[in-house]
Amino acid sequence: MVPAPNSRLNELLDQVRQEFDSQQNRTGEYESNMAQQVSEMELVRQKVYNLEQNQIAIKQRYEEDVARLRHELEARGGPPSHVNISGLPPHAGISQPQPPSIGHGPSNLFGGIMANPPGQGAPGLVPPTQDQQQQQVPPPHQMGASQPLQQGTFGGYPPGHGMNGGYNPQPPQTTASPGPGKGRVNRGPPGPSTPHQAPSSSYPDARPSPQLGRPPSPQPPHQGHQIINNLADLDVGDLSPQHRREGSDWFAIFNPRIPRVLDVDLKHTLNHDSVVCCVRFSQDGRHVATGCNRSAQIFDVANGQQVTKLQDESVDKDGDLYIRSVCFSPDGKYLATGAEDKQIRVWDIASRTIRNTFSGHEQDIYSLDFSRDGKHIASGSGDRSVRLWDIETGREFLCLTIEDGVTTVAISPGGELVAAGSLDKSVRVWDARHGTLLERLDGAEGHKDSVYSVAFAPNGRSLVSGSLDKTIKMWDLDNPSNGRMMGPGLASRDRLGSKCVKTFEGHKVRTGLDWETSA
Repeated sequence: MVPAPNSRLNELLDQVRQEFDSQQNRTGEYESNMAQQVSEMELVRQKVYNLEQNQIAIKQRYEEDVARLRHELEARGGPPSHVNISGLPPHAGISQPQPPSIGHGPSNLFGGIMANPPGQGAPGLVPPTQDQQQQQVPPPHQMGASQPLQQGTFGGYPPGHGMNGGYNPQPPQTTASPGPGKGRVNRGPPGPSTPHQAPSSSYPDARPSPQLGRPPSPQPPHQGHQIINNLADLDVGDLSPQHRREGSDWFAIFNPRIPRVLDVDLKHTLNHDSVVCCVRFSQDGRHVATGCNRSAQIFDVANGQQVTKLQDESVDKDGDLYIRSVCFSPDGKYLATGAEDKQIRVWDIASRTIRNTFSGHEQDIYSLDFSRDGKHIASGSGDRSVRLWDIETGREFLCLTIEDGVTTVAISPGGELVAAGSLDKSVRVWDARHGTLLERLDGAEGHKDSVYSVAFAPNGRSLVSGSLDKTIKMWDLDNPSNGRMMGPGLASRDRLGSKCVKTFEGHKVRTGLDWETSA
């Protein structure tokens, strides 16, 4: 029997309705899936954006660290930031937060050494870079794996033995932490790294100790009898054997315009486990002290063996603690050290114990010097002060402040004068008894860049100073006994009669090896 037409139509309509409902449900599922996928894509997009921003921030910090490290490297005597070393690309980058930068001064000053505290860059000074700093921040350069050295007893030197009353200039301390490392922990506001003024130029980043490269081709020879001091511009390969001396990883050049009267040889290479920030000979020349991360070490000059290692075990073990300055007492029984924790420690070398601890500086201590009688110590810091301490009483008895970071100090052989070099390009000389400023050596005859080393002549009447301007100047000091002292109304060195009697030029970079010379 054939169904009625209305019944068939209803069946078809039901099928269409069911199909429509089915498709509508599928559409809802598709739309839900699409909405979910769009949401997931938005999350991915946001994550990618955040990663990109983080990468930009990391890259910026990296370039700043590299610049800082390169600047510090240059300040320590490495090649200028524009020189390409060991195949690394030339620096083109950001101005290192120059190892902390301070105040005024040319752009090549230890870029901000004093201005950028350790938190800013290298554990101290930018070791950032010195050349310091800018591309990658490789670990601080090392002289090589340290050899296990024998420790021996150290009883000091006989009174007066080998003393000439003079004080050798303190090597410029890298006031910037020698390289990237752990931050200081619980040590108060970070202090500046190697002292330097804040330049606006960029500096390359710190790298492992650069290998000695051959100097560029020689410049055209000078005519006449003009003195040639720019020996670093001569090509060692073009010199005759009598004007050069070469080792496996070093070479020395002798001035071809004058008769050779000296010989040079590498006596020792003293390996350390960390960057070496400072070195100092004992008065009798038998020992040399070095300052590095967390310890000071003393070596025997004759055989190169380690005599002792001085380390304060009570200090927090977290983070770095670079020793910026070291100095032997005249009798060789004590060693004073200045560190990033702003403390001066006077060690009894024989017992390896701390005799005195002096506190007061607010930033890293970059230079120390003992008086000839061994009773007083002078210290210079990035906090822009020179302080004098009494060993017997354990107290500070004089604080001298200036306008910029102090990089080097020296006490005259007679103990009546104290001199200091600063980032502001000046050398100042005070009466060590009353704190009166007697001399300010600067101006037209003065240095054109930060001063990093000062030393008195044995007679106490002459002073030499070394600067980032690559010159050494010898000064004849005015006699303080003549009653003419620099007061509030006297700002000119010329009024005191002191003058620069000689300027030594020819420096290009500094080195840190132990060399032996003979006439």
